[in-house]
Amino acid sequence: MKLMKLLVVEDDRDTSEGVCEYFRDSGYEVCSAYDGEEALRLTKQNSFDLVLLDVMLPKLTGIAVLHELRKTSDIPVIMLTAIGDEYTQITSFDKMADDYVTKPFSIVLLEKRVEALLRRVRSDDVPYIWQHKDITVDFVGYTAEGVQGSIDITPREVMLLRLLVEYRGKVLSRERILDELWGEDRPIFDRTVDSHIKNLRKKLGLDCIVTVTGVGYKLEDER
Repeated sequence: MKLMKLLVVEDDRDTSEGVCEYFRDSGYEVCSAYDGEEALRLTKQNSFDLVLLDVMLPKLTGIAVLHELRKTSDIPVIMLTAIGDEYTQITSFDKMADDYVTKPFSIVLLEKRVEALLRRVRSDDVPYIWQHKDITVDFVGYTAEGVQGSIDITPREVMLLRLLVEYRGKVLSRERILDELWGEDRPIFDRTVDSHIKNLRKKLGLDCIVTVTGVGYKLEDER
């Protein structure tokens, strides 16, 4: 499973260490930079999934770092700063920041913002049409076709497959799937997810949906 890789750019050592430790404990791979020049150097040498970027930095300000980043990269950036005035926030968004969090902040809410932004980016990467062997699934039209023509498939089954494709290679627990697809209307039967997975496998012949015993399911396209 690929770990999400974050770059934390913060010149205050205590704040940086606290943020880095929290996200590492949450399952992220984290690197840190303490000034603007170091941040740009690291982004050129590594592939990050998201950057947490302070505005007031030594050598190069966060705004300057963001400006340089946007010349070559669309990596998600959350500005993380004690400066909460309207001008700085507007400037950050004008330079194409994706979000803006002011200090002091809740580390738990910061993680939720990171998750939401990464989820949006992943969702944008999911194709409208997904193909596997002789099967074609239209995630927009909620249809599926095989060599014999149209396949009878429910919208919920299409949504489940799309979720697995979005998180391909990552194990999704039954609880997570229920939360994502049913929310507050989740069914009372705990075998509902298993039943939908069984239907997907049978209808589409998907050997790429793997059961992880005691945990949940994942999609492996290479199978």
